[in-house]
Amino acid sequence: MENARHRKTKNETKTIKKHSEETNQDLVPEKNPKFDISEINNLNTKITENLSTVQDVDLSWKEKPKLFRINCELDVLSLILFMSGILSRMYNLQEPKNVVFDELHYGKYVSLYMKNTFFFDSHPPLGKQLIALMAYFAGYDGMFKFDKIGSPYVSTVPLFALRFVPAFFGSLIIPTVYHLMLEMGLSQWSSVLAAVLFLLDNAFLTQSRFILMESILIFFSLFGILSLLKFRKYTEKPYSIFWFFWIIVSCISLTCAFSVKYVGFYTCCLGAVIIFRDFWKLLSRDNISDSSLCVRFFLQTFISFLIAGIVYFGVFYIHLNTLYKAGPHDSVMTSAFQASLEGGLASITKGQPLLVAHGSQVTLRHTHGRTCWLHSHSAMYPIRYPDKRGSSHQQQVTCYSFKDVNNWWIVKRPEKNDLIVEQPIDVIKHGDVIQLVHGITSRALNSHDVAAPMSPQCQEVSCYIDYNISMPAQNLWKVEIINREQNGDNWHTIQSLVRLIHVDTNTALKYTGRQLPDWGFHQHEVAADRVIVQDDTIWNVEEHRYTKSADQKERERDMVTAEMIPTAPTTLSFWQKFFELHYKMMFTNTENIQNHMYSSEPHEWPLLSRGIAYWISSTSNAQVHLLGNIAIWYSATVGLFMYFALLVMYLLRRRRQCYDLHPIIWTQFTQIGEVFFAGYLFHYLPYFFVDRTLFLHNYLPAYAFKTLLLVATIEHVYIVLNDVFKIKLLKVIFVSLLVIWLAWVIYVFKKFLVLSYGTTDLSTDDIIRLRWKDTWDFIVHKS
Repeated sequence: MENARHRKTKNETKTIKKHSEETNQDLVPEKNPKFDISEINNLNTKITENLSTVQDVDLSWKEKPKLFRINCELDVLSLILFMSGILSRMYNLQEPKNVVFDELHYGKYVSLYMKNTFFFDSHPPLGKQLIALMAYFAGYDGMFKFDKIGSPYVSTVPLFALRFVPAFFGSLIIPTVYHLMLEMGLSQWSSVLAAVLFLLDNAFLTQSRFILMESILIFFSLFGILSLLKFRKYTEKPYSIFWFFWIIVSCISLTCAFSVKYVGFYTCCLGAVIIFRDFWKLLSRDNISDSSLCVRFFLQTFISFLIAGIVYFGVFYIHLNTLYKAGPHDSVMTSAFQASLEGGLASITKGQPLLVAHGSQVTLRHTHGRTCWLHSHSAMYPIRYPDKRGSSHQQQVTCYSFKDVNNWWIVKRPEKNDLIVEQPIDVIKHGDVIQLVHGITSRALNSHDVAAPMSPQCQEVSCYIDYNISMPAQNLWKVEIINREQNGDNWHTIQSLVRLIHVDTNTALKYTGRQLPDWGFHQHEVAADRVIVQDDTIWNVEEHRYTKSADQKERERDMVTAEMIPTAPTTLSFWQKFFELHYKMMFTNTENIQNHMYSSEPHEWPLLSRGIAYWISSTSNAQVHLLGNIAIWYSATVGLFMYFALLVMYLLRRRRQCYDLHPIIWTQFTQIGEVFFAGYLFHYLPYFFVDRTLFLHNYLPAYAFKTLLLVATIEHVYIVLNDVFKIKLLKVIFVSLLVIWLAWVIYVFKKFLVLSYGTTDLSTDDIIRLRWKDTWDFIVHKS
């Protein structure tokens, strides 16, 4: 053992001598064929004392291994950038003390969270939950109404707390950008420049100061990409602690972005492309076995979906368990969902019979899409329509969006004449043929081969009137229960989803979505469609009672005064609520704004053609207007085309075997495109295919990536001038122009700062001087 230790000591001494030739010349003995053993020992002692300057030396035999080690670094520049963001975003955060733009919606959602009242929004709830959490800690009671833009806040609203969360995340974006650029391999100066551009952009500043979602969304998006880039560094060390740590953090962050707004999906797609691109490169490595590649791929995929699922489902679990009371938005949901909420429909339906039978009085609700009920009234279809088509002139049947006594129908067996429910109950089952008799007019639901008024490809649906002409009644309907596998063959109140198939023509009762003209009181059309399997042919019984009297007048009085006695609530599982809510979020359009004066199209965004008026004072021209820093926006657009032009030129020259760039510079240039250029396209191009009203703030995620691309392109041009052309004059000119440009950016930021804070009284002349483009529509009070 001693000999082995001695040999190891001698080998370490040789290694140390090799690494210490330049830094420890005074420690190397003179060349002498003979050494005294004491001199060698003295030499070893001196070398050991200077080991702090020697790298890559294994001294595990000299000291015990350290199992846990924590290294802590403080990046002063990052801290300064963060504090600058805090100061700019938090300054006068409670001003203006009025409802600003979409605070009207998001503030209302926070208030409903405070009261545990259900609301419907087409975007996921994470951002609203974070603000609601801060409101809860601030003691907000949720009683403020958020009635309209410009409404003054009352003293009970903790305005600073409500606006703090977006402002805080807006501040975090700035150091995140700094570290993201460093992780991309860019210089510290370029990283600082990118962070400063985010700091000095008026659009990012404005959007961070109010109860809005974009700052939260952009932070999670950028931090998710940053975490993915850190994960890439451990490609050579798979399954290490940091390999697991960064893939989990990146999945959490990207899923949080997706859980704030669904446009976060584009960032998730970018992250997936980055991961698959790296994995594609691994496939060419001959030092990694096929089994190792498969294990790594499936493990990464499993972790990604597992973490994403936990975060996303967790967000909605909190959402649905917090909002257990009925509210103004629950009418969008199905009857079963409404009945599961405390109050509202639940108070009406708790005591009603479960099984639909011969003699049941029911209201039939259109289950999916627009909320409306099968309805009829004494008015007839016009004899002839404006397009000269004739109608049956039978009693109108529509879908009515409000509760009404004319929504009641009586379920009847064709072979029975009475309408009273008798014991034992004659339950209606899947496949049974029934008639539906209108409760007030006592006419049966009917269809025949006559074109519907607004959808001529479908059949007209009416309540039959016998005019003693050659048009007999065709009033038989077959009940198809489409979810009978879950609820059985019996027709259940609320829970059974049914299609009513017209027996004579094999068509399905359908809500068409078309609105009738004046003669139909602008209610919605109901028709019979030969295409049976579609969502608009699905109905369910919402309110239900058993007929107790054969007298029509008494039945009418019962329907008018119908009131159910609550007994037990309807319950739905989390997964039932989750999937129904997502179905509604996908197919229910709550954004009915059309041709808003401040809406804009995607092609207008890169050149900042139109801003958005967020708020204007009622006493002066002080206002908040979403408008970006035009110096940065135009430069970023130029930088985008410059990068694309350089990429095309390099690719063409490389095709011609002209390799202008060092491989390291070329690799960095392509990585910039894979992350920033691709990120811009992912977040921008989809809006050209979106069929809804769009605003400038929809462009901010794409603009964030475009700004990062601008700075990366600037550094690349500088490197080319410095390392390829090597002309000092060009480099000096470039840096001088860069300084002048940065001064212009600061000037524009300061010039339009009054529109970001909204605290400065402006005269009409001041507003006119700020109108640098004719398409900018500022609001000016008349003198």
